[in-house]
Amino acid sequence: MIEVSDLTKAYGPRAAIQNLNFTIGKGEIVGFLGPNGAGKSTTMKILTGFMPATSGTAKVAGFDVFSQAIDVKRNVGYLPENPPVYMEMIVEDYLEYAAKLHDVERGKLRSSISSAIERTGLTGVRKRIIGNLSKGYRQRVGLAQALVHNPQVLILDEPTVGLDPVQIIEIRELIKGLAGHHTVILSSHILPEVTATCQRIIVINKGHIVAQDTIEKLTTRMRQGLLFNLQVKNASAGGINAIKSISGVKSVGNEGSKLVIEIEPNQSELRDRIIEIAVSEKMGVLEFAPEKLSLEEVFLQLTTNEGAHS
Repeated sequence: MIEVSDLTKAYGPRAAIQNLNFTIGKGEIVGFLGPNGAGKSTTMKILTGFMPATSGTAKVAGFDVFSQAIDVKRNVGYLPENPPVYMEMIVEDYLEYAAKLHDVERGKLRSSISSAIERTGLTGVRKRIIGNLSKGYRQRVGLAQALVHNPQVLILDEPTVGLDPVQIIEIRELIKGLAGHHTVILSSHILPEVTATCQRIIVINKGHIVAQDTIEKLTTRMRQGLLFNLQVKNASAGGINAIKSISGVKSVGNEGSKLVIEIEPNQSELRDRIIEIAVSEKMGVLEFAPEKLSLEEVFLQLTTNEGAHS
């Protein structure tokens, strides 16, 4: 649904983004994650046709962003960081205006507006002036204008910035409800937001993509299998010492019935040996799994040197 190849945007000698390559499938919700200034908003603006690229290609819903910009805009709903609302307008009048801008057919106009209002929880405020609404509701209006023409692709740039905790949860739930019906790319530097809403993440730093995968696979891969959690019934001293004595095991931490075992890099075959020892020592193995990094730790490892400890 979204295909990006070698996408670059330069401002003189400085490249805001450089040689980006990624694809997003139909119905996916993908987080575009990175620190401020990493190139997220630049990429969003290029994908929506608001800004030209210096080089590379991008296709959205099968249309070329550069040579078929009008077709792209018909198939894309865009919520920029600051919602493009007119404060003096009534909610449903503004959505009618947005629908007309997107060339929604006259016969479908009322149903399209009503559907967007219902999906974004605006029914109770549809007759109110936008400027009199809370920031959370104005954000909903911004999301409704992105949805009003029922686009195949939604591009959301920092959709919860500046909202209070309750409003953030509400907007997250709205976004999660779009999965399957729309392809969503969500730009954010807020890690809990990405964890709560996205099926996959693309991490960008200093204009380069540094990782892309599901959150689960990425956190496991970044740990590189160095730490394992062994859950047992009987964490006996003899069993712990026996595991410690295995060549390649660096340390064994004892947290009650859970042993945290650190092994040397490239020693994944030790896992079978550890289990054999635990069984022979009658420790009662319940679970043995690699310890995962939190998304915060992954983010630090990918974007700074602070988390490079494993």
